[in-house]
Amino acid sequence: MTSSTQSANISLESYGRDNTARTRRDAPAASNPDNVLLVSQAADSTVPDGGYGWAVLFGCSVLTFWFVGTTYSWGIIQAALISQKLSSPSTLSFVGSLTTACISALALINARVIRLLGARNTALLGVCFLALGEILSGFSTRNIGALFVTAGIIMGVGTSLCFMVVSVTPAQYFNKKRGLANGIVYAGGGLGGTIISLVMNSVIEKVGPAWTFRILGLATLGTGLPAAWLIKERSPIRSATFVEWRLFRDFKFIVLFIAGAVATFPLFVPPFFLPLYTNSLGLSSSAGAGLVAGFNFSSAVGRLICGFGADVIGPLNTLFVSLLLSAASMLVIWPVSNSLGPLVAFVIINGAANGGFFATMPTVVGTVFGSARVSVAMGMIVTGWAGGYLMGAPIAGYLLEAYGGEQSTLMAYHPAMFYAGSMALGASGLVGLIRLYIDRRVLEKL
Repeated sequence: MTSSTQSANISLESYGRDNTARTRRDAPAASNPDNVLLVSQAADSTVPDGGYGWAVLFGCSVLTFWFVGTTYSWGIIQAALISQKLSSPSTLSFVGSLTTACISALALINARVIRLLGARNTALLGVCFLALGEILSGFSTRNIGALFVTAGIIMGVGTSLCFMVVSVTPAQYFNKKRGLANGIVYAGGGLGGTIISLVMNSVIEKVGPAWTFRILGLATLGTGLPAAWLIKERSPIRSATFVEWRLFRDFKFIVLFIAGAVATFPLFVPPFFLPLYTNSLGLSSSAGAGLVAGFNFSSAVGRLICGFGADVIGPLNTLFVSLLLSAASMLVIWPVSNSLGPLVAFVIINGAANGGFFATMPTVVGTVFGSARVSVAMGMIVTGWAGGYLMGAPIAGYLLEAYGGEQSTLMAYHPAMFYAGSMALGASGLVGLIRLYIDRRVLEKL
């Protein structure tokens, strides 16, 4: 196995040297600035599209079950902490946003950590940080400052490490099924959000938020560590590049970078504020938890569908459709959801579209810019998500407070809805721009 890996690496290096002159002759520098894409295509032709990759997918799915599921269930525990008068919705949503913002803030560092420690050790480290943050949060439910550190920063470090591992590792095992593979991985997060949100609400009612955090941390540790042990690279990532600045000379990369940055602003607005919105409708906390669970289940289904769709109609087409559906649901359906029926329809559509973004983005990056640089390119793109992760939901919270707060009428939520929907619409327009820039044939797989 070692000799075959070495010979493959030698052949890839030779392939790159032999094709450098041809690349410069046959393509303009702006469209093919280096040989990484050609080397990626050669490497992709040798991947097994399965094998041990299925074990890796299982391990990655368990990790997303916990770090994505917990993030998308934050609205449940946020509502409980608001009822205890710990702080305002905007401040508590800031705590949940800080967790996800760490994904962006640490993306480039985590890409380097994977190269230094390997995917398995990075995953083990991420699970430990995630569980530690949850357990310590159990001792911080009476102090908002401490909660920023435990639930915001420590859990955020664990989340960011796990996110980068599951985003870059499956590409080494899957080529033709890469979209489906990423869909399966991120569907684990939707399933996690479904189960965790339902269980969390029940546990909060019985033992309170503090012990809910502790139980969550112990469960994460007990199941996450064995799952992380299953994860390993097919071949080590040896690239010494920290940031590929040349990518910022590529129009496609620049627009995709901006599109991702804009798209992250609305992503966590629905799951963070659905429990409060259902309370404003006069429904119980159990109904709110059920809607969040439905949102996460729809997200799981959407991730699978979008993963499959990326293989059938192309990742860029799939990403465009998912963002467009997300925008339409927030601009058209959510504002008129004055009863349970329309709200359920919104939850199903927006949840599925929301999940499609995460399931499709790694496939887009690997397809457009090459699997050989997916860790660096993905790290650079995810860094641009920091503003949306950190301020997306809090901006919605500030808008809600400015127009009357959660105790006011349903109209108080409308500015937040229109803000989130407009951001999603803008992101879909940018992805559509990339799509047409690459190929103006609308029905072409891309």
